[in-house]
Amino acid sequence: MGRFTLPRDLYHGKGSLEELKHLTGKRAILVVGGGSMKRFGFVDRAVEYLKEAGMEVQLFEGVEPDPSVETVMKGAEAMRQFQPDWIVAMGGGSPIDAAKAMWAFYEYPDCTFEQLITPFSFPTLRTKAHFCAIPSTSGTATEVTAFAVITDYQKGIKYPLADFNITPDVAIVDADLAEKMPPKLTAHTGMDAMTHAIEAYVSTLHCDYTDPLSLHAIKMIHNDLKKSYDGDMEARDRMHNAQCLAGMSFTNALLGIVHSMAHKTGAAFTGGHIIHGAANAMYLPKVIQYNAKVPEAAERYADIARFLGLKGETTAELVAALVAELREMNRQLNIPLSIQNYGEGGVIADKSIIDEQEFKDKLADVAANAILDACTGSNPRQPSQEEMEKLLIAVYYDQDVDF
Repeated sequence: MGRFTLPRDLYHGKGSLEELKHLTGKRAILVVGGGSMKRFGFVDRAVEYLKEAGMEVQLFEGVEPDPSVETVMKGAEAMRQFQPDWIVAMGGGSPIDAAKAMWAFYEYPDCTFEQLITPFSFPTLRTKAHFCAIPSTSGTATEVTAFAVITDYQKGIKYPLADFNITPDVAIVDADLAEKMPPKLTAHTGMDAMTHAIEAYVSTLHCDYTDPLSLHAIKMIHNDLKKSYDGDMEARDRMHNAQCLAGMSFTNALLGIVHSMAHKTGAAFTGGHIIHGAANAMYLPKVIQYNAKVPEAAERYADIARFLGLKGETTAELVAALVAELREMNRQLNIPLSIQNYGEGGVIADKSIIDEQEFKDKLADVAANAILDACTGSNPRQPSQEEMEKLLIAVYYDQDVDF
């Protein structure tokens, strides 16, 4: 038996933020990140719409990129004090992910973080509040997914939380918010969305309900991401829909080891963070080469290549064409092809911010953590410790994967 879960209501299109007027409740807490949503006036608009709905509103601001366990606990305490019946999270993936975790601790104060990081182990939510998610970036699709990623900085590790309980009740996909993204963020979030769609298509849990969403999202991203990066706002608007379609697919089909590797390398090194979308973009071509040793996965990668109109007579040629096309997209978006060329902020550089010796010293532990990541189970090929270490070496030095 399969399961396909999405928010009950999804409002989309420019101006759909106004749908907040129609939420029914007494108190709403609005969770946001940095200052961009306030600077561009979206926070004030959201607050006003919620007040028009007859609700008392409280702000929880300052959720950092890659939200921390500490921020989650602080937000949950604010919720316990305010007692909202609506949690509204607006911004990039970080404030929405953080608010999902806050939601659990708000409703279950005695729950522990260790309990929540076990996949599909959340207690039943909606005993106190419902959840509305409003994305401002075109990548994570957390507004429609059963996932969140929280960082434990003391341990240097990212935890992907997974449970259908944290799928939002309402998603508002308003392209007006996405039009404010700077080019670098547009690139990274766009390739994150591409990775979502491709990994979902080859996941061991893909199905007839997820496949068309994956393929259409892949084609839209391939067609529109570079245009969006270059400032074409019509393409930017389409990308906001494309990333959401990718999210609808992967929340039900799950992901693979591109994300496992990205989760476990993101905060592992002292030189700086490997931004999630950039990590996915770098690792995806290598993982395709690795997974393509499984015939069924190879055929599905070839399906994607055909769908994009790439050239190739054989399955192997089509897989190679897809790898080449993704690498070319990275080049056009100023995303590195390897960790050894990963510069500050996730752009191409001659010298990496990730020290080579530290990478080698931590290789075994990072590989072991990646294998244990929740995303590994649905990957079409299960890596051994040796293979995961070799994969990580390949993404550091930009080596072809032939094992």
